[in-house]
Amino acid sequence: MNLKKIPGTFSICKVTDYSQVNPDAVYCFTGQTEEEKSLVCLTEHVPQNTTEREDGWKAFRIQGILDFSLIGILAKITSLLAENQIGIFAISTYHTDYILTRQEHYERALKILEAAGYRVEA
Repeated sequence: MNLKKIPGTFSICKVTDYSQVNPDAVYCFTGQTEEEKSLVCLTEHVPQNTTEREDGWKAFRIQGILDFSLIGILAKITSLLAENQIGIFAISTYHTDYILTRQEHYERALKILEAAGYRVEA
């Protein structure tokens, strides 16, 4: 399975509303519940109406289009990283999954996955 590095540094945010979010920006992920409005975006795109934020995340994605019938792909990756004390923040889209790790763990996470047979593309 191939993994692709995503350039840039990400922030995970809580916003008051989405009025200042550019939904057309590349890598703009939003989520809303009855308790919060969340945003994951490149750090350079963090809006002013952010109430909480965690900076310093790097990302990679599982390459290709994942069929909904495939089971355990994300679980295997997260298990390998958890065994090595690397926390993640996962985002699923219609086609694939994105995995974010803290910047200081990013290269080690990719090396662990390469050692387990994953191919990492720049």
